[in-house]
Amino acid sequence: MPVNDVVLATQGDAAAFERVYRAHVQRIFNLARRMAGPDAADELTQDVFVRAWQKLALFRGESSFATWLHRLAVNVIIERFRTLGTARERFLGDSETVLEIAPAARTKSLDLSMDLQAAIEQLPHGARTVFVLHDVEGYKHEEIGDILGVSPGTSKSQLHRARQTLRGLLTKTRTRVGAGV
Repeated sequence: MPVNDVVLATQGDAAAFERVYRAHVQRIFNLARRMAGPDAADELTQDVFVRAWQKLALFRGESSFATWLHRLAVNVIIERFRTLGTARERFLGDSETVLEIAPAARTKSLDLSMDLQAAIEQLPHGARTVFVLHDVEGYKHEEIGDILGVSPGTSKSQLHRARQTLRGLLTKTRTRVGAGV
């Protein structure tokens, strides 16, 4: 995508912003899906681009536009968690219940195979957020702490528990599939 599209979009050119949108929408959608789950991904993606349009004048070019947009997306998604009142409870709740896995809300088929994405979607929002930000997106614990308003130690603890939970989920799946269930 030419840098000119970002410049033109900052000057109010809607066609240029549409080109910017098309160039970045899939990555933002994937981030939203990983952090918030498939049910919220479309709406969050739309919210990110509405916010990007509103805040485009604040883009100073100190980093790449993709980096700026990614950070904006993470902030929009985290803000949604806070608005729903779930993020803080997930991070600071009882350590034994923080990562309890809720039963699947819906099952489309009896196929018991599970990929990593499906396992990630079973994590509670807080654990999923730390896992995605650290292991998928490459943020450091200090950055995650700043974004989420928690200590780096809490981020590390949540990441450890998320990884343990994911291992358990993936092991159960392999056992079921191997047993022909």
